[in-house]
Amino acid sequence: MKRLFVLFAVLSLAACNSVYVKPNSLDASQVFYADRGGYGMKRSIKEKMRERGYTVVVGTNAKSHDVDGDIELDSAIIPENTRYRVKVSERSETFNPFWCPFNGFWWWNFNVSIADQKTGEEIMTWRGRACQDSALRMLDDILDEMEDENAGNK
Repeated sequence: MKRLFVLFAVLSLAACNSVYVKPNSLDASQVFYADRGGYGMKRSIKEKMRERGYTVVVGTNAKSHDVDGDIELDSAIIPENTRYRVKVSERSETFNPFWCPFNGFWWWNFNVSIADQKTGEEIMTWRGRACQDSALRMLDDILDEMEDENAGNK
């Protein structure tokens, strides 16, 4: 019974991440737009991309009211010079000292999409569940694969 449980745990981990990447499709010198706020992954992806030298913006605030004026809607305006749109949806992070003791302690459950605003093409989709540090290492590897070394010379 114990072996069956271990086998099930290992097999379930294999289904934690699903990634589609278009290699050499990312020009790191362009402007990236990312949504404001968020839990771990939404916040960390902006920090990680800035560490790599990307220009990441969150847009300017645009407030509006509904017809009756009693509901305030808060939205962001995407700047005109934005080439890539980074969209992250996530569930709240879970403190997991048993599964992630040497890997950031936080368990993330998220979806990430990067779309090229110029071509309208989605160049990366990632459905992930991982410990904090593992997810950021995977993000680094994914961005390495996506970066086009010749993009600045085109």
